[in-house]
Amino acid sequence: MNEQKETADERLAEEVTNDFLRRQEERRLTERGWQLNLNFVRGNQYCDINSKGEIFEEDKKYYWQSRRVFNHVAATVDLRCSKLGRIRPALIVTAASNEESDRQSAILASAILSSVSEGADLDGIISDATVWSETCGTAFYKVIWDGNAGAAVGADTNGRRLRQGEANISVVSPFEIYPYSLSVENVDEQPSIIHAKAVPVQDIYSAYGVKLEGKDIEDMSGVRHGCELVIERYERPFEGAPNGRLTVVAGGALLYDGALPYINCDGGERGYPFIKQISMPRAGCFFGGSVVDRLIPLQRSYNAVKNRKHEFLNRISMGTVAVEDGSVDTDELIEDGLTPGKILIYRQGAKPPEMLTLGSVPAEFSEEEQNLLREFAKVSGTGELTENADGYAGITSATGIQLVLEQDEIRMEFAYQQIKRALKGIGRHVLRLYRQFATDVRLLKAAGENRTLSVHYFKGSDISSDDVSLEADNEANLSPAQRRTLVYEMLDRGLFSDGEGKLTPSAKNKVLQLLGYNVSGERDLAELNRVRAGEENLEMRAGYAEVKDYDDHAVHIAEHTAYLLGEKPSVETERKICAHIDIHRQKSKEAIYG
Repeated sequence: MNEQKETADERLAEEVTNDFLRRQEERRLTERGWQLNLNFVRGNQYCDINSKGEIFEEDKKYYWQSRRVFNHVAATVDLRCSKLGRIRPALIVTAASNEESDRQSAILASAILSSVSEGADLDGIISDATVWSETCGTAFYKVIWDGNAGAAVGADTNGRRLRQGEANISVVSPFEIYPYSLSVENVDEQPSIIHAKAVPVQDIYSAYGVKLEGKDIEDMSGVRHGCELVIERYERPFEGAPNGRLTVVAGGALLYDGALPYINCDGGERGYPFIKQISMPRAGCFFGGSVVDRLIPLQRSYNAVKNRKHEFLNRISMGTVAVEDGSVDTDELIEDGLTPGKILIYRQGAKPPEMLTLGSVPAEFSEEEQNLLREFAKVSGTGELTENADGYAGITSATGIQLVLEQDEIRMEFAYQQIKRALKGIGRHVLRLYRQFATDVRLLKAAGENRTLSVHYFKGSDISSDDVSLEADNEANLSPAQRRTLVYEMLDRGLFSDGEGKLTPSAKNKVLQLLGYNVSGERDLAELNRVRAGEENLEMRAGYAEVKDYDDHAVHIAEHTAYLLGEKPSVETERKICAHIDIHRQKSKEAIYG
């Protein structure tokens, strides 16, 4: 029986390995394009892809040719990444309904996302992924549950610490992802996806308990020693496997074979832990396009123009010497040239050496150089007003200049939307992982408004909503100056004022935050009272809540009334809240009339 199982495991491992090799060959040309892009970004720009689909170095046509690199590709990628770095809106969760329990669940889910984002350095992760997507066209996020992370909750029989577990977010380069079909665009529509990565054999043993020999594996960062290629094949649910299938193979050995581990799709279905982010769309292609693909021809032309221009300048400045055969010692002339003050001895009766007149650098060199620079800005979508000032000489109004800048931003709108879409996907995956794996009660501390500390005790079943949205989504790509201008316009129009036209302490603190300042130490008492009133609403569903003398009775009455109108509580709960409101009214009258 054991022999049959071993044989079946070997066959499965071989089948997965062969499947990986097939996908690797199908994706080979696409991968060579990524390697070419990386070479151009790094400055190795005298290479190309031959007819066999391999990267090769281009040779000089003449030994004296200049082959310097004037790298505008890297500068363009840096500028695009900087612009896309403006998109860092906070992840928030929308309540499933107007009921107080759902509102509190949405607040809890938003606090979880805020805590995970801060702990995992989500801003840095998105920046790393954006570099990959801008260079190669595609980047992936992998959202999994790490059972060895989080607070310690005890120890096992071997003395190893047991931990609560936390969601883990990592960036996966496109070199590690092998889809079933290169023509299926969406991740979830792929029948299966392979994630192949070189992993040290010690980590493989810690994770799966299988000892492997290890070998040297070469990847984009160099040679990795003592590793094995771990092949993870994820298959979506199909007939015979309603929960999908995950098969892990390394070094020809089967490490794991079972159902997909994560319930991370809509409707409580199991799916892939990957989220895709692309830079530019390519119809009918799984992998996206990159701006570097479009810049490579321009970069080749620019290097050629600059180098030929410098060669021309060298000929003019250093000169080309015409010498009559046998008139001088040419070896000495070749070695030293015509140095200033040099005594040149030539054969009597011969013609002395002379410098040939080469004229000046043709104007076409400078014109072509400027044309290529303008094309760089146009093709990449990063055209700045200062780079094309001549073209905007006729625009004198601030509105006109603003419209020109907005047109430049629109050209990067697709990349903006892709990052926002990936952010929402990450948020949904994280919440669904906590809903699935946070089975025990755990403590979450999160920073609230007005410098308050919010403490939540929760477990996965308390997360009832995973409808993730982005805070200030429509203004996520505004520059700081544009954001401040917008806030001042909203202030002028009274959008932050209350019914009496006054600016409340809560609104004042919010305005300061939007302007980038946090200088107010004043705590928003109205907001604190609203939070306390919401807690009392929940308390009165199971018991009673005491009315405090220091309560803001008007705020409490409004919150309790809103709860009655929106929640439709039970008759008993409604009776308790109405009695509670009567006490607030009585104490409010006593405070006024004494």
